[in-house]
Amino acid sequence: MYNLEECRKFYEGKRVLVTGHTGFKGAWLCRILTMAGARVTGYALKPPTDPALFPLLIREDSMEPVTGDVRDLSHLRQVFEKVQPEIVFHLAAQPIVRDSYKDPVYTYETNVMGTVNLLECVRLTSSVRSLVNVTTDKVYENREWEYGYRECDPLDGYDPYSNSKSCSELVTHSYQKSFFQDRDCAISTARAGNVIGGGDFANDRIVPDCVRAVASGKAIGVRNPYSTRPFQHVLEPLFAYLMIAQRQYEEKRFQGYYNVGPDDCDCVTTGQLVELFCRLWGGDASWENQSQEGPHEANFLKLDCSRLKTVFGWKPCWHIEEALEKTVEWSKAYLNGEDAAAVAERQILEFGNQRQFGTIS
Repeated sequence: MYNLEECRKFYEGKRVLVTGHTGFKGAWLCRILTMAGARVTGYALKPPTDPALFPLLIREDSMEPVTGDVRDLSHLRQVFEKVQPEIVFHLAAQPIVRDSYKDPVYTYETNVMGTVNLLECVRLTSSVRSLVNVTTDKVYENREWEYGYRECDPLDGYDPYSNSKSCSELVTHSYQKSFFQDRDCAISTARAGNVIGGGDFANDRIVPDCVRAVASGKAIGVRNPYSTRPFQHVLEPLFAYLMIAQRQYEEKRFQGYYNVGPDDCDCVTTGQLVELFCRLWGGDASWENQSQEGPHEANFLKLDCSRLKTVFGWKPCWHIEEALEKTVEWSKAYLNGEDAAAVAERQILEFGNQRQFGTIS
């Protein structure tokens, strides 16, 4: 079983650097790491939303947050020299598809050159033993096929966000082969599906849009109700990242490229997701179809996670209904003025105690 206690046995006292710690996934990851006793340093811009999740989840004295831009190689290098991290999680990114159409240059600068700068710092820092670069399920050339994409399928994201993440993958592969073949440093990329969970305040994401709408007494507007996505609770990929980073730290043979997504039964349409959200929220929650012409977004996307399951004995823990239940639970607690960090900690403990992993091959 790889639960929070097992996580603590490895990460306690480890020097861990997390880029993008002020984002949705970054804040949840830092909460897990601080609970596990890791010595965490974060490197990111100020929180991208107001309200923001990071200050709700993290005590100021539990980690060292650094305000910085991954496009700034000099500053990032200074942080690496000071911290001398053993493990690095790279989450810093411009993560919104529709925003990438509005500002493609910034998207490429952050997602591509930010990755180059991060890898250059790892190359020049001998203390780093394990790096996980978090990308996205959207890195693949999407042909709207009904089967899940595998790690060996071609990379070629359509929109600037997806394409920049494909480039981030290729940069990582090149650095790994060019500079780390003879180094005691393992590097993996993790391609996660659409994550949901409490505390996502981003624009143009379906679950945050749902919460904002019902909180204001409005019907939820859904742009693409027939689009199929691999939805999963945010804790699913985060525990997988932690597992990958640990295993490759212990044995370099575990480095590689991994899809991290839900089972096929949890790849649902956006309309089905919102219908379930309304049922779980209760009251007068409702939604309406607001299909409209807009920037291209994929209609069908699914991942094949056989490799992660085969190599590590991994399997998803929470199905879509339970993932949404936890999201609704956190969101209602936050809106009612309850302790959001306490709810997150309880969910981490509940999730971690259910994680089951088989024998490593």
